[in-house]
Amino acid sequence: MKKIRVVLLIFVLSTVCGCVSLNPTQVTRHSSMTGYKYVYITPTASRTSVSGGVYNGWGYTSSLSADPATIISGHFIKRGFIRVPSVKPEIESETIVVNYSETGRRPNGLGSSLEVTIQLLSAKTNQVICVAIGEGYGETEADDINNAIDRCMTEIFRNKY
Repeated sequence: MKKIRVVLLIFVLSTVCGCVSLNPTQVTRHSSMTGYKYVYITPTASRTSVSGGVYNGWGYTSSLSADPATIISGHFIKRGFIRVPSVKPEIESETIVVNYSETGRRPNGLGSSLEVTIQLLSAKTNQVICVAIGEGYGETEADDINNAIDRCMTEIFRNKY
């Protein structure tokens, strides 16, 4: 009976300590994305996370890259937008400009979570359409970026914008 209590206690503690609490994603909408069909995403730098170790006497390494512009692009393309390499005058009234930034890290029990901000602007008027702020947590920094962007983009496209 004592062994069962110890195993149960270890299970409960590992479950509670293994969960990371992320702040809810905040989205501020200033106007609708209706009428837009093109998207220009400002260039971002790719981030690569490398990890390694030794297992059974053998060394190994693993790397994972994340390019925020590519991740954001995937969300827009999946929803029917056309990504353009530049904003042309003839389509600027139908083009959204997307800006990405990393706005900080917040420590948690097992490491830290990364906060990102994604801003959508009208290419014609430079007016803000929407701003999303979200956190991501994963095993690597690339995972943090990917998770944070996914959370932001999911909220941006919630409720048919």
